[in-house]
Amino acid sequence: MLLQFLSLHLYPVRTQVMSQAYAIELYFDPALENQVLKAWNVLARRQISTQLIEIESRPHITLFSSPFIDLSKLENIIKTFASKQEPLALSFSSIGSLPNDSNVLFLAPTPSLSLLQFHSQLCDAMKKEGVEIGEDYRPDVWIPYCPVAEEVPKSRMAEAFTVLRDLKLPVTGYAMEIGLVEFSPVRELFSFVLGNTTEA
Repeated sequence: MLLQFLSLHLYPVRTQVMSQAYAIELYFDPALENQVLKAWNVLARRQISTQLIEIESRPHITLFSSPFIDLSKLENIIKTFASKQEPLALSFSSIGSLPNDSNVLFLAPTPSLSLLQFHSQLCDAMKKEGVEIGEDYRPDVWIPYCPVAEEVPKSRMAEAFTVLRDLKLPVTGYAMEIGLVEFSPVRELFSFVLGNTTEA
């Protein structure tokens, strides 16, 4: 099993006290979401990490994040973009860790052409409307991942990896929704089903 070690930020401003920021997130079908939640719950029961549960997050891949947004503009962009997309096949095939102070563990999807094009097309749609894409989310830099634990004590990293290996990867399913949240704690502002203009 491939283990990835990447220098990324899950939510760039989470460490700042009382800071608010926003993220566009990709959500999964119920079966795939439950597989990720299973990992969250096992890690929580073992008291390795409860952070994602405590901030009321939802299993996701972050597509974009910024401390400042034009909410109505972004809602129109995402609604139009979602209506032109179809559910996206995903396969979480490896486990990774972010070597920073947050001690994040994640599941990494196979970076398929369809997933990379999905993200690139979203960035193009935002840039056309004057939305600035931060360094970590530019199409030539962005690496997709689904967080499963944050603030894991260094002394328990090996145990956490062992727990995640029990998931029997790859875990497959579909991305079904795209939405905007503010954090932290996480509050969903809106989401749209891919291939549909109706709010989820």
